[in-house]
Amino acid sequence: MARCCSAFRAALGLAIAGLLCLGSGVFLVVSLPAIMEEQVVKNVRLDPSGMAFNLWKDLPVPFFFSVYLFEVLNPKEVLQGGKPVVTQRGPYVYREHREKTNITFHDNDTISFLEYRSFYFRPELSVGLESDYVVIPNILVSAAAVMLEDMPAGAQMLVSATFAAFGQGAFVNRTVGEILWGYDEPLIDFLNSIKPGLLPFKGKFGLFAEFNNSNTGLFTVYTGMKNINRVHMIDSWNGLKEVSYWNSDQCNMINGTSGQIWPPFMTPSSPVELYSPDACRSIKLNYSRSGDFKGIPTLRYVAPKNLFANGTDYPPNEGFCPCRQSGIQNVSSCRLNAPVFMSHPHFLNADPELLETVDGLHPNEEKHGLFVDLHSLTGIPMNCSIKLQLNLFMKRVPGIWQTGSIKTVVLPLIWFSESGEIEGDVFTMYRTFMVTIPAVLNYAQYILVALGGLLLVTATLLGLRSKRDARAKTPQMPNLPNGQIQDSETTPLLQKDSTHSSLQHFS
Repeated sequence: MARCCSAFRAALGLAIAGLLCLGSGVFLVVSLPAIMEEQVVKNVRLDPSGMAFNLWKDLPVPFFFSVYLFEVLNPKEVLQGGKPVVTQRGPYVYREHREKTNITFHDNDTISFLEYRSFYFRPELSVGLESDYVVIPNILVSAAAVMLEDMPAGAQMLVSATFAAFGQGAFVNRTVGEILWGYDEPLIDFLNSIKPGLLPFKGKFGLFAEFNNSNTGLFTVYTGMKNINRVHMIDSWNGLKEVSYWNSDQCNMINGTSGQIWPPFMTPSSPVELYSPDACRSIKLNYSRSGDFKGIPTLRYVAPKNLFANGTDYPPNEGFCPCRQSGIQNVSSCRLNAPVFMSHPHFLNADPELLETVDGLHPNEEKHGLFVDLHSLTGIPMNCSIKLQLNLFMKRVPGIWQTGSIKTVVLPLIWFSESGEIEGDVFTMYRTFMVTIPAVLNYAQYILVALGGLLLVTATLLGLRSKRDARAKTPQMPNLPNGQIQDSETTPLLQKDSTHSSLQHFS
């Protein structure tokens, strides 16, 4: 009997444990998505007390700015009408530091800021030094020639004579540091002395002379405190809801984010757009594939093949025209009317005609494609590489002697890549809180449900067995004829009396 009671108590204990496990598992199944969503919202919105705000304010992710220059190998032949032959030099790699200042919260759920960029050369990551000499087109001469093409011949000859007086030709041989960050150019001072403000340079001229230690404009973005689906989305840039560089409302729109973080809870169908002050336009990216970055699930977004298509091949881009071949975008309207075109590196996805006019280009999707890998749960980039190329439109202008017999060509100058990936302690902390712990809880909920069910089944089987054993140990009564019931106390007496009567009768 004691053994049966012990089995019953064991079955009861297992049942209670099973109910607790099952209840905990069901609770996690029902509530875990809401708990995770609450934590993501709390840590992604731009709340000064949240994790995302500090990450956003002082980006701990190391960004690198890699520059490749196209050196012209046959400048004399080009001046005589030959096809340009170029070779890629670099990369020349810079550590890019970003600092947000003038951070101001507004009543309409927005925050405004200026972000300053500074660049520091990293020779150990580079193939070459800033002191390397490279032959490239003289942007001042070539751009001025195209811009003055419709001027009277006398004005052109005067400009050409000025170029000659300052020793300017169609090509220059300068160091990488000078080409990128500027060099003293007396011609600029002379032109600005004749007409103040003619060229927005103060003595130094370089492709990125105005970039270093400068900001990208005043961004105003949503904090997500009232609507998490709008967090980091741009409300205005430099106080503008749209720019005026282009010829259509659609092309002038300022869409998406500033290109650092996107809204959370993304799916492959979620739109990913950014506004790039450097490109003077919004850029929409397309979902490419799902992937994995060091154990974190990601969605990869890439530039569409028609990003720089002309209006003929892709009508929505008509507003960016006047256009030339597909694959290059005229950005002269936001680059002081200089004949500068933007494209993917090595004319990737461009009209084959562009490749036929220049030797030495080798487009490759893997090397030259633009991509962003986003963690779908938070919208935070895990890895990204934004790649663009600057090209100069060159042609012969009869009144400008320096242009010689150059054939009309869109000649690559440089291409650059801004890249970064989350790493170190920040990555470890991020993966722990956003991936590891949720994954453990996700597995735990199903383990608890399964364990609870198993314990309940075991308790039920144990209880049934205990009941069966108890019945087996209960004594059974023998059946008597004529429905009589045996009495254990009276039967012996009856048997004695019956024997005694039989003996008397015999006597």
